[in-house]
Amino acid sequence: MSLRLRARLCLSTRHAGAEPSSRPRIAPLVVAGFLGLALPLTAPAEAQTFRFTTFDVQGNARISDSAILTYAGITPGAVVSGAQVNDALQRLQNTGLFEQVDIVPRGGTLVIEVREYPTINRITIEGNRRLEDDALLSNIQSVPRRTYSPSVAEQDANAIAEAYRQQGRLTATVTPRIIRRSDNRVDLVFEVAEGGVVETERLSFVGNRAFSDRRLRRVLESTQAGLLRQIIRRDTFVAERIALDRQLLTDFYQDRGYVDFRILSVTPELSRDRGAYFVTFNIQEGQSFNIGRITTVSEIPGLDAAAYQAVIRLRPGETYSPRVIDNTITRLESLATQQGQRFVRVEPRITRNDAARTLDVEFVISRGERVFVERIDIEGNQTTLDRVIRQNFTQVEGDPFDPRAIRQAAERIRATGFFSDVQVQGRPGTASDQVIVDVDVEEQPTGSLGFSASFSTDSGAGLAVTFSESNFLGRGQSLRFGFNTTDGSQSFNFGFTEPAFLARDLSLSLSAFYNQTTAQNRDFDTLDIGLRAGLGFPVSEFGRLNVYYGIEQNEISGLDPLESSQILRDEEGSRLSSYAGIQYAYDTRNTGLDPTQGVRLQFGTEFGGLGGDAEYVEATFLGIAERQVLREEVTLRASFEAGALEMLSGNSRQSDRFFLSSRQMRGFDANGLGPRDISVDNRDALGGNYFAVARFEAAFPLGLPDEYGITGGLFYDIGTVWGLDNVNGGPAGGDPVDDDLYWRQTIGFSVFWDTAIGPLRLNFSHPLQFESYDRTRNFDLTVEARF
Repeated sequence: MSLRLRARLCLSTRHAGAEPSSRPRIAPLVVAGFLGLALPLTAPAEAQTFRFTTFDVQGNARISDSAILTYAGITPGAVVSGAQVNDALQRLQNTGLFEQVDIVPRGGTLVIEVREYPTINRITIEGNRRLEDDALLSNIQSVPRRTYSPSVAEQDANAIAEAYRQQGRLTATVTPRIIRRSDNRVDLVFEVAEGGVVETERLSFVGNRAFSDRRLRRVLESTQAGLLRQIIRRDTFVAERIALDRQLLTDFYQDRGYVDFRILSVTPELSRDRGAYFVTFNIQEGQSFNIGRITTVSEIPGLDAAAYQAVIRLRPGETYSPRVIDNTITRLESLATQQGQRFVRVEPRITRNDAARTLDVEFVISRGERVFVERIDIEGNQTTLDRVIRQNFTQVEGDPFDPRAIRQAAERIRATGFFSDVQVQGRPGTASDQVIVDVDVEEQPTGSLGFSASFSTDSGAGLAVTFSESNFLGRGQSLRFGFNTTDGSQSFNFGFTEPAFLARDLSLSLSAFYNQTTAQNRDFDTLDIGLRAGLGFPVSEFGRLNVYYGIEQNEISGLDPLESSQILRDEEGSRLSSYAGIQYAYDTRNTGLDPTQGVRLQFGTEFGGLGGDAEYVEATFLGIAERQVLREEVTLRASFEAGALEMLSGNSRQSDRFFLSSRQMRGFDANGLGPRDISVDNRDALGGNYFAVARFEAAFPLGLPDEYGITGGLFYDIGTVWGLDNVNGGPAGGDPVDDDLYWRQTIGFSVFWDTAIGPLRLNFSHPLQFESYDRTRNFDLTVEARF
C-alpha cells in the first residue's frame, strides 16, 4: 500500500494560460481510510509509520536534489509518521520555489515530484499613459531571468497602484498576468487601468469665527479644484498632506494668539463616484490672547536679571505668539553666552488672565544640566556633503547641549530646500553627560531646467531658457544662468553663490551679464557687458550687509546724425566703468508663519572711478511696508523708491541715468516719462540723474471661488524722473531740454489671475497728471508660461 501526498500551487486565474485557481490541497492521507476498509470494524486504528532509506527527486531543473531534501527535512533511515511526511510536504511548498509538489511513499523509497515556478522571460506594462514604463518598473521587485513568484507579482501590482495613488488616481487598478513560453518561461504583464484623478472638490471648515474659509484655505498646503478645473488648475487629493495641513493650521492660529486652538477632527469623504474628496476641518478657535506683564527673574546667584530684561523686545499689548517667545529665549540665552555663562537655560512661565485675555510672561533664568554634545551623526545624504548640513548648527562637538538650538538647526536645514524630510533628535551618548545628535535626511531634486514664453506690453513676446541648481555638487552652492530674447532685446546672465564662504556665515556671489537692446522707446542701440563680485553677511537679527565690486562696458550706437538728440550724440560710443558699492537690507516680512505685516528697507551707495572712464557717486533707497487688515482679507502695500546720481567728473550718460519701467510707474510706457528732447522727431527718452516714485496698493478678493486664483486690487502711483548734467538738445544743439521736476500721478484697478500656465496681471490705468511729451498707457498685461 502506498501513500501519495500532493500539494499543487496554482497560479491565479487572472494569469493568462494558468491552471484553475484553488487552495493548496493535500492528496488524501488515505491510509487510515484504506485500513478502515480492510480491517474489521472492531479493530483499533493504528498510526501509519514509514522508514525511508532512499529518496527519488523528480521534475527539478534549477534546484538541486540536496537542496530539496534539505527543505523536506526527513532523515534517511529514521522512523517518521504520516504527519511528519505531511510536514515535509508543507515545508517544500512554503519555500515559494515550486508551483506543484507531490510526495509518494513507495516502500523504503520516498518519491518527491516537483514542478518549479517558471522563469520570467520579460516584464512589460500595458495601459499606462500618465506614467512612463521606467518610472513604474523602478517600483517592482520581479526581475527578468529570475524565478516567477505569484506573491511577488501581487506586491509589484500593489506598488504600481501606489504610484498612481500618489498622483491622485485612487481608482487605478493593476492586474498581473502571465503568458507562457517554451522552456518553462513566462512573460509577466501588468495590465493597468489608470482611472481618473481624485481631486479635492471642497475644503471646508466648521467652528471658525475669526477667519473665513477663504482665508484658512490659503494657509493649507492642499487646495481645492473648481468649476473651471480643466483650464485653470486642479488639485489631487493626497492623504499624507492632511497631517501637514493640521500642523500649518495649528501654527497659523497659535501665531495669532489663539492658545486654546484645537483641531477636533479632519474628515475626508469620498464621493459616490469615487472621483472627488470633500475634506472638512472641525476646529475650536478659542480666544486670542495678548501679552500682559513681562518680567525676568534669575535663579543663578550673581546674575543680574535687569540686563536680560533690557534686551527683551516684547511689549505688553502685542499678540501672544510662541514664535516671539522662542525668539526672546534665544536672545536671552545668547546674552548669557556672551557673558561667559554656560549651561544657562531660560524658561517662560505663563500666567493666564482670562478676564483681560492676557498672558503674563515671566522669563526664569536658571542653571541647566551639564550635558555636552558628544558628536553629530548625519545619515541619508547621498549627494549633499556633511559640512553643508553641519553649517546649520550653532553647536559643535564639545559644546553644551541646547535642545532649542538643535530644533532651530533642524528648521534651518529644512529651509535650505535640499531635503524632502529632515529628522533631528538627541540620544544618550557614551557617558551620562553626553548626547549624540542624530540627523536623518532624505534628499530631493534641487535643480531645474526651464523653458518659458512671455508677453508684456513693455517688450512684446519673448522666449527664455533658464537653468538653476541650488545645491551644486552637493556643496550647498547656487548656480544659475539664463538666456532671454524679446522683440528688440537679447540678454544672458550667469550667477554663482557660495553661502558659507570660508566656512562662515559669509556669502560670496559672482555674476556676469550681457544685454543688447534695439527698441523700448529709443531709436538707438545699446550694448552692456559686465562682471560683478560681492560678499554678504548678517549684521543684526533682520539686517544684512553686502559689499560688491563690478566692471562694465557700455556702448551706445545707431544714432541718426540729423534727427537724434545732441545730448545722446555727445554720449555715443563705448565707455568702461569700474565701481564698488555697499548695500544694507533690513527685512522683517518673512518672519513667522504667514505674517500679517512686515517691512523691507534697503539702502545702497555705489562709487565709480576705481579705474575706468566714469567717476560718480550713486545712492538708492527702497522701502516696502505691508499689512493685512479686515480679518486678513485685504492686503495693504506701500513702497517708495528713490535714487540720486552725482557725477564727479564729466556728464552722466544714458547708461548711468535712471529710468522708470511700467512696473515701477503704472500708466506709462517703459521709459515713457522724464526728460525728453522734444525738438527732434524721435523724442528719445533721456532719463535723469534723480528719480522718486511711491506706490500704494490694496489687494482684495473679488468674491469669486478661491480655486479660480482671481483677485483684484486698487492702486495709486506718484513719481517722476528729473535732472540732467547736459541740457543742450536738438540735432544741432538747439532748444535746451526741460529737465525740471514734474510729478506724474496714476490711479487704476488690477486683476491678478494665477492660471495653470503662469501668473497673469492686468492693470487698467488712468494717468491723472502727466506732461504732453510723456507716453502714457491705459492697459498693461503680463503673462508668463513655464513648461
